[in-house]
Amino acid sequence: SVPRCYLNKQLATVRVVKGEPAELSCTVSKDDVTGTWFKDGLKLTSMEGVVFEKKGLVHKLIINKADDIHAGKYRFEGGDVKTEASIFVEDPPQVDKMLLKNLTRVPTVAKAGQAVKIKIPFEGRLPIRATWLKDKMELVDDTRIHVDKTDTFTMLSIPSCERRDCGDYKVRLKNDSDVLEINLKLVVIDKPQPPAGPIKIVESSANNITIQWQPPKDDGGKPVQRYIVERQQVGKKEWETLGETPRSCTTFTTNKVDEDTSYYFRVRARNVEGTSDALESGEVKALGKASPGAPDPPEIISASRDSITISWKAPRKTGTSQIVGYVVQKRKKGTMTWLPVTSGPVKDKKLRVSSLKKGVQYEFRVAAVNAAGTGDASDPSQPALARDPTKSPGQVQDLKVSSCDSTSVTLTWSRPEVKDGNDVKGYEVEMKLPHSPSWTRCLTLPAEATTATVKGLQAKEKYLLRVRALNDSGPGEATEVEAILEAAAPVVPPRLLIDDTVKNLLVVKAGNPVRVNIPFEGSPEPVVIWLKDGLPLPTGAAIKSKNGTTQLLIGAAELAHSGTYSVELHNGLGKKETFSFQVQITDVPQPPGPLRLDENVPNTVTVTWEPSPSEKWEKNLYYTVLKRESQKGLWRVVGDLIYNNKFTFTTLVPGRDYFFRVVAKNSLGASDPSETVQPWRIRKTKAEFRVRPQNYRGVNQNQHPRFLVPLKPHVVVTGSECHMSCAVGGYPAPKVTWYKDSRDLSSDPNYFCTNDFGVCSLVILGVTKQDAGEYMVEATNEVGRAFSRAFLAIKGKT
Repeated sequence: SVPRCYLNKQLATVRVVKGEPAELSCTVSKDDVTGTWFKDGLKLTSMEGVVFEKKGLVHKLIINKADDIHAGKYRFEGGDVKTEASIFVEDPPQVDKMLLKNLTRVPTVAKAGQAVKIKIPFEGRLPIRATWLKDKMELVDDTRIHVDKTDTFTMLSIPSCERRDCGDYKVRLKNDSDVLEINLKLVVIDKPQPPAGPIKIVESSANNITIQWQPPKDDGGKPVQRYIVERQQVGKKEWETLGETPRSCTTFTTNKVDEDTSYYFRVRARNVEGTSDALESGEVKALGKASPGAPDPPEIISASRDSITISWKAPRKTGTSQIVGYVVQKRKKGTMTWLPVTSGPVKDKKLRVSSLKKGVQYEFRVAAVNAAGTGDASDPSQPALARDPTKSPGQVQDLKVSSCDSTSVTLTWSRPEVKDGNDVKGYEVEMKLPHSPSWTRCLTLPAEATTATVKGLQAKEKYLLRVRALNDSGPGEATEVEAILEAAAPVVPPRLLIDDTVKNLLVVKAGNPVRVNIPFEGSPEPVVIWLKDGLPLPTGAAIKSKNGTTQLLIGAAELAHSGTYSVELHNGLGKKETFSFQVQITDVPQPPGPLRLDENVPNTVTVTWEPSPSEKWEKNLYYTVLKRESQKGLWRVVGDLIYNNKFTFTTLVPGRDYFFRVVAKNSLGASDPSETVQPWRIRKTKAEFRVRPQNYRGVNQNQHPRFLVPLKPHVVVTGSECHMSCAVGGYPAPKVTWYKDSRDLSSDPNYFCTNDFGVCSLVILGVTKQDAGEYMVEATNEVGRAFSRAFLAIKGKT
């Protein structure tokens, strides 16, 4: 919209961006009134870029494209109407809109090792301070990164980029009109890191070896396509490629092994950019002839005061030859030593173990024997007490299926009826398919349990389940129940359930926790992955995903935790869902740098300081200047809301000591102060300065006054210091006089006028809105006179 000012309503200020239109209008009481427009006290009849318009009672002054020459104080007079307004022309930093759109919407993508150059041309009133930031930290030149800054562009150069250069960058362009921030993203793609280790040996036998690994922690910015598995026989130099697995498979089985031979394995990850370095295993040995596997734990059949009868089943893996018998061992409960029960293998799968001590609990285990040798021993049996026979526990009561889904069944029951000597010590739950001849033990539970959930079942399958009570005499009679599982749940694509409680931008004070909860859905249950700036989460960030909600938790936020966080859902079927949000960590500012005091203008002091390091991440930071007049005096504020790093104090008394301090402030509070150590004192006398004029030779060297460098328009902030200067030539040396709105400033103590060999300066300390207007320099000598004019616009503090 066009900035407008209706002078009759006393809206006396118009702020317009350079190049944009502006309009002043005034309404008179009679249609025949001929109005007159003035600018800085001078009548306007015509002006470049300005159109005067009259429609009925309304008189308008229209500026098509505002420029510095249009800044100033305007007045309209017509009939009984006489009113004023001021126009301030602001020239903030600007970047081409198409370039800005491309930078902010499309990430800059580069391959590792390539050179990256991001150049941003800009326009605006100088000086413009350009700053590059990554993760809230300002980028400075080093051995890898170079930042160029000129009056017309800024450029980031990385001769050879790396994965660590990925992330969100911010370019901040700042001048006295405004601040422009540009957010852009750099993506560096590379080959993956090696798969995460160590390599685990899942199975090793005479026939095959199965290994397992984890995906790489960094996939290089491109998905892993496959894994390459290689093998080297111990003692040889050559590596042999065994095969490849898809990205979803992190196990590999090879049957190309020789008995009693040792190997090394290595795995590489590959994406479109290349193949990673290898993850290598330790030495892996293929076994000789396969011995039997371990049987299930023996079951207690009966017990007496000096014997216990046990039975067992053949192991599922019998090895490469027929089982010829079993080795049976015993031990007292609580001891570590296993003792043989018989002198040789037992051919039957049932044995009465005698010569036991009454009242002692025993555990038993068995191992199968074949031509290759003795196999692994079973897990220990349930402890059994050698004592006179007791009654077996009764049947459990009211066994039923309380609930089931596509993969699990939940059973409930009541305790069996208790009679003399048949106390229940626990329960065991077994299952089988209807066509299977044997039962499989699923769970062993304590005596107080009356419910159990059997998991890992197949959808739409019928199962038989039974529960038996246990005591010292062994298991009781079983109670059976039938269960038919539901069909598998339909496939539901992964979806993040984003609502109003999840913000796109979180601003958190340093030291406070960051907690973000995001609900999700999907079937099968999706895998949740969190990233920061496209990389794994930093130290201090924890993830918890449960019951359809994933949580990001940072216990004590630090500035380094600022950035773009992303949560991704993967369901293993190629479906993916992503959501990203910004986290900004802020804090009370750090103190400014050391102070410096200078007497640039007589009887004043200019305080300058190094910027607070917090300027790199705090956009709305400003400074407050305080002073005191003695070592023990009170500190008083002399300047506030200062957005640059300089302040001039004018009301100094010569001969008096002054101390100054500066603090940085933002919305969270103020920093510690930075103070002067030594007092500042204005000398009462100044050394006399004489200038000896140069003698010129020639017949007639008289020259009209002329301006070698004319005055230029200025826009300054209220309370700051303004320097206006020009250069004058002519002979004899012209006399220079400064005017504001036709008023001679020579005797005004609020202005400092100097003329050093034709370089003329006007200094205004602590400018106010009343200082806005047209300033004129008049140069006169006996030959003639010359004039130069410029406008001063005053900008309020923001």
